[in-house]
Amino acid sequence: MNSSQKEKVELLCQQRGVRLTPQRLTVLELIVTHHGAVSAYDLLEQLKKIEPQAKPPTIYRALDFLVTQGFVHKVESINSYISCCVIGEHAHFSQLFICRTCDDVVEFHDMKITEQLTKHAENIGFSVENHIVETHGTCKTCIDSNNKN
Repeated sequence: MNSSQKEKVELLCQQRGVRLTPQRLTVLELIVTHHGAVSAYDLLEQLKKIEPQAKPPTIYRALDFLVTQGFVHKVESINSYISCCVIGEHAHFSQLFICRTCDDVVEFHDMKITEQLTKHAENIGFSVENHIVETHGTCKTCIDSNNKN
């Protein structure tokens, strides 16, 4: 996690009146520096190297905070977490491409998709609170690697 990201997170927490504990920041740094999605238990193992007394509730409380603040996304289908590509943007809708081979997750934002889903929701009287579309497949790296074999 670079210093400008860290400063942005600290500033947003200060503006929102929420407490960014050193532990929450450490968990965020672990997620940001991890390649692909990472599970809570993998995060716990990494955190134990820094804080040997860390327990599952420690991670889950930190993750709840980070998701609520818009710093990370939970990838529901693989029960993992990724850092948000636009850290701190509360109201944004995400589309995720998830590689079934390597678990890499790429986040992007397509306003046309968002507008279509919002329009359909409005047509049926549905109020959207959160919007994350998860699409599963195989990433280019894994396809290329598979084609070489």
